Amino acid sequence: MADIATRVYNHKWQIDPIIRSLIDTDFYKLLMCQSILRNSPDTQVCFSLINRSLTVPLADMIDEGELREQLDHVRTLSLTRGESTWLRGNMFYGKRQMFSPEFMGWFEGLRLPPYHLERRGSQYELTFEGNWPEVMLWEVPALAILMELRGRAVLHQMGRFELQVLYARAMTKLWSKIEELRALPGLSIADFGTRRRHSFLWQDWAVQAMIEGLGPKFTGTSNCLIAMRRDIEAIGTNAHELPMIRAALTDNDDALRAAPYQVLADWQEEHSGNLRIILPDTYGTEGFLRNAPDWLAGWTGMRIDSGDPATGAELAIRWWQERGEDPRGKLVIFSDGLDTDTIVALHRQFSGRVRVSFGWGTLLTNDFRGLVPGDRLAPFSLVCKAVSANGRPTVKLSDNPNKATGPADEIARYRRVFGTGAQAAQDVIV
Repeated sequence: MADIATRVYNHKWQIDPIIRSLIDTDFYKLLMCQSILRNSPDTQVCFSLINRSLTVPLADMIDEGELREQLDHVRTLSLTRGESTWLRGNMFYGKRQMFSPEFMGWFEGLRLPPYHLERRGSQYELTFEGNWPEVMLWEVPALAILMELRGRAVLHQMGRFELQVLYARAMTKLWSKIEELRALPGLSIADFGTRRRHSFLWQDWAVQAMIEGLGPKFTGTSNCLIAMRRDIEAIGTNAHELPMIRAALTDNDDALRAAPYQVLADWQEEHSGNLRIILPDTYGTEGFLRNAPDWLAGWTGMRIDSGDPATGAELAIRWWQERGEDPRGKLVIFSDGLDTDTIVALHRQFSGRVRVSFGWGTLLTNDFRGLVPGDRLAPFSLVCKAVSANGRPTVKLSDNPNKATGPADEIARYRRVFGTGAQAAQDVIV
């Protein structure tokens, strides 16, 4: 096991590249990329960095040269023979050869495309433009790089013993959470914390702690590289970018209204079982379920990723019941801003009513709150979203209006088309 404090103290920015591999990314990215490469390989997209926590002045904290060095390093990466063998031959979600020979041939020859970086006051403007299958793979490494460089800027000011104490406290804090969670009967929980992690080494440590502390209650990690190295399940299905980009390419309100369901119809042709998980909140869960075709009720489950999680789960249960489905056989995955208090409360509220699972993200892999003066290592909300497709703006509404992205006039149009209605604004922490 790595001595993280010593590694942090000794490294000179070159010893520990932040992104070590093209599969140091979330599993759902690769699943979606295969589908996009087959169905929409020439769609032109732009992804852009969005810092929702403007009190964190990234450009004041992170040296532009160091940021460029890390981004440039990612562009040198390609799949190793071992990584290719793992993707080609491993079993994912009970299926051999999840990734087709055509996709693997393309992925093995991939180098990520150029980026555009400019300083804008105390923030960075970081964008990626080009073919959708290539550009989409920048999202996770870009976020991980910025999060870790911000942490390194704080840690660089600390001495050897101070770092040892810091990581000892962080380990104790995380282990206390694990001890609390392992008391929950029937718990099912996975690591979803790659994008806003403290560092790769810390995420890897957190995963090892979950393996030892929770045993079979820990179901795997979204991070492909860690899943391969630790011989555990790679976890993930699909994400908001699919309906966001499909919707942006529509020509009228009727086509826009149908776009999220067409995305899932395409997904159903490719995947079965536990990969058939509905993500309903892109344009508001209530409107999505109200207009959803009945065949979606036969899917395995639903992921709750914004808004009040208990409200979202109750909506899902009621929707299944109205369509003659027994919710007790359905899987509900909670994945938004989780920590032990919310995990315990949701587990107690919904166990026995549905199959409950959790995708634990930032507050698993980056909870250094209260551990340094001024709370300078506290996690913050940083995203990298698709902002246009073939020159048209994309929109995301979610179940929390504070997470909405896109031009104001398009947000208003989408709210009208999807019948989003009133939404309760909630603070965005991570």
